[in-house]
Amino acid sequence: MPDGYSSNLVRYANVDKRTMHGMNSHNCHVFMECLLPITFSSLLPHVLNALIEISYFFKDLCSTTLMEDDLSRMKQNITFILCKLERIFPPGFLYSTEHLPIHLAYEARLGGPVQYRWMYPFERYYNDHCILFKIHLFNAHQ
Repeated sequence: MPDGYSSNLVRYANVDKRTMHGMNSHNCHVFMECLLPITFSSLLPHVLNALIEISYFFKDLCSTTLMEDDLSRMKQNITFILCKLERIFPPGFLYSTEHLPIHLAYEARLGGPVQYRWMYPFERYYNDHCILFKIHLFNAHQ
């Protein structure tokens, strides 16, 4: 990935517990869009294909240009992708947020490309200021 595109995702991985924790929404999105197909490439083909399809859905949704036909196709395909994921993962794994992607293609059709509407720049600004505040506070108490 380009330098500065995402933070160092290794910081959020706990190899012993096999978890990732503490990522902001942009880093989660980078993981979903770019790294998910690579990370799980050793899974069974039907599981891997469903994960790749959801990854491509988010990648297409976040492209800088959106075509009307592509958004219609994405709106139709996301229901099938979510059904595939529901057959693979237990019910508790996909809770209420699984319903959200169904609306994203329609939202993109109304509002245009998502980079002008999502909160990543503001989230990064907030995180950077929180880190600077913590450093300042830590140095003030020494």
